[in-house]
Amino acid sequence: MSSVNTAHSVVEPSRTSKRIAATIVIAYAVITMIPLVWIVLTSFKSPPDSISYPPKIVFQPTLEGYCNLFTTRTRQTSEYITSLGAPTSTCDEITRSRNMVIAGPSNYWPRFQNSLVIAFGSTFLAVSLGTLAAYGFSRFKVPLAEDLLFFILSTRMMPPIAVAIPIYLMYRELGLSDTALGMILLYTAVNVSLAVWLLKGFIDEIPREYEEAAMIDGYTRMQAFFKVVLPQATTGIAATAIFCLIFAWNEYAFAVLLTSGAAQTAPPFIPTIIGEGGQDWPAVAAGTTIFVVPILVFTILLRKQLLRGITFGAVRK
Repeated sequence: MSSVNTAHSVVEPSRTSKRIAATIVIAYAVITMIPLVWIVLTSFKSPPDSISYPPKIVFQPTLEGYCNLFTTRTRQTSEYITSLGAPTSTCDEITRSRNMVIAGPSNYWPRFQNSLVIAFGSTFLAVSLGTLAAYGFSRFKVPLAEDLLFFILSTRMMPPIAVAIPIYLMYRELGLSDTALGMILLYTAVNVSLAVWLLKGFIDEIPREYEEAAMIDGYTRMQAFFKVVLPQATTGIAATAIFCLIFAWNEYAFAVLLTSGAAQTAPPFIPTIIGEGGQDWPAVAAGTTIFVVPILVFTILLRKQLLRGITFGAVRK
């Protein structure tokens, strides 16, 4: 009896081990946050402060980086600037202090909108198609299912540059170059393999008896899927959506090759922000800071589902 009790006893970690583990986790979190914090700080620096050596930690904050990000400016004479009267906004005041005037809006906001449309549109399609495909693989006897699943996964094994030229030539012939539809379809095709593999594991964990009971009550297979399976798979869908969105949001190689104007997203546009003396690092940092916000908000809103989704199936009855 004593041996059985010993086998089933649970050894609680000591207070020291808990403190060591907490210290490691906190240190790791701090280290990973340093680049993001530095980018945010740089967005509030002036151009000279952003390239000073040694780097300045204490500086006079300014919104010049954000003003430069959202506007285009031209240099004018002091007489012309004086003739314009009082500045009408903070950005106008900052720009005039540099002996320049605002000529109009920049292209950052349209590029940011393109990122929103393309990333969220492709994520919605990839998760929707992936859910249906994963349900089919999970619930039905599909011929050569294992081979098909491996083939679907194999599309993620090659680097994007390996297929960039064929896709570019195909898109040019189809008229999909530099279009939001073309980028949505491309990112959907890339992400759907990840969605199928992730969601199949979640749907496999949902007992078939739930659907069978629903169909006995008169539901069709499709009704049972939408009213029984889909609510049970919500955590997996949320986790999959976050991973698909992160890829589509940050993707750079295809965006550089296939877009140049109308459908260009923010990642290839941000590095091209140039100031008078070269790269405008405060504007680049400001664009990066704003670019991080949507994905950060989306992840925070789904953080509970993400945590449940990652740990789903870890403990089985």
